[in-house]
Amino acid sequence: MKNEQYNTAETAIAIRNLFKVFGPDPQSVLPHLTDGINKAEVQKKTGHVIGLNNINIDIKSGNITVIMGLSGSGKSTLIRHINRLIEPTAGEVLLDGKNILDLDETQLRNLRQTRMSMVFQKFALLPHRTVLQNTMLAPTVRGEDLREAEKNARYWLSRVELDGFEDSYPYQLSGGMQQRVGIARALTSNADVMLMDEAFSALDPLIRTSMQDLLLDLQKDLHKTIIFITHDLDEALKLADHLVVLKDGFIVQQDEPQHILLNPNDPYIEEFVSDINRARVLRVRSIMRSGKSRAKVEGSIEADESLEQLITLADGRTDGVFAVTRDGETVGHLPMQDVYKALVRYDLKSGISSR
Repeated sequence: MKNEQYNTAETAIAIRNLFKVFGPDPQSVLPHLTDGINKAEVQKKTGHVIGLNNINIDIKSGNITVIMGLSGSGKSTLIRHINRLIEPTAGEVLLDGKNILDLDETQLRNLRQTRMSMVFQKFALLPHRTVLQNTMLAPTVRGEDLREAEKNARYWLSRVELDGFEDSYPYQLSGGMQQRVGIARALTSNADVMLMDEAFSALDPLIRTSMQDLLLDLQKDLHKTIIFITHDLDEALKLADHLVVLKDGFIVQQDEPQHILLNPNDPYIEEFVSDINRARVLRVRSIMRSGKSRAKVEGSIEADESLEQLITLADGRTDGVFAVTRDGETVGHLPMQDVYKALVRYDLKSGISSR
């Protein structure tokens, strides 16, 4: 189960009590934040802007953590704290238990070159270098053996389906192809952590979907620690093992995406999820009942399939029970009545609509 894998994984990056205030005297503003004053009030009273307000996140090793929010929510500010492109006003960013804020300039440079890679929204390819040269950038800067670096770069270009484009220049590629180069470059760096800041936002919808599928396919083999920034809920629900929703610099809710969709804890989250196609994004595992059904089952379905697929399997019937399986073994059951309650956002325990 995806959320079980997340819960049992080790914490790679721990963000603790992180604050960022923009302005001439940010330290003077911190006491106001602990008193619960909001972003607009701080700016009006002090002339300072809250970037981040008491952020606490455990980013698990080998998982995709998605940070989602609208413009101005603080998501890009947050990801730039992880590699210290922005210095915090207060707080800690712990990588393998060590606070990166304690690193000196040489140690920080080494961290950025060896432990973390970054994929940008606007691709950030060097226009005067070929696809292969762009992909080899990290090992080249580190002074590593160029023959081995080229071998690795060609391998990753092949994995992102750019065979034959090694000698092309960025201007000769489409946007989707340029972003594939960006991903290959990040993978060639062999960094443990990938930071992806709105990496697919500039792409056309069909290309964007293709890139999401590519990332998930690569992640099955690589198990990188990925922090992915987006403003798109559909993208967040598709990619995330753990979803963090920001608003005005603070965390509104964080959890496994399916849990957030079924249990929004704030009107802001309610608004976000209100128009989502619940049948397509909700998984059978999220609403199934544990154990075998006492009633006769109509068939079986895998736990990670969508409710939409189950409805198709049931041929639209609203009665009956289906066994839920994982790798051929029964792990639960699901009455079709529960499926339709979930689609209209019923509280499955009380049977009372949440709307």
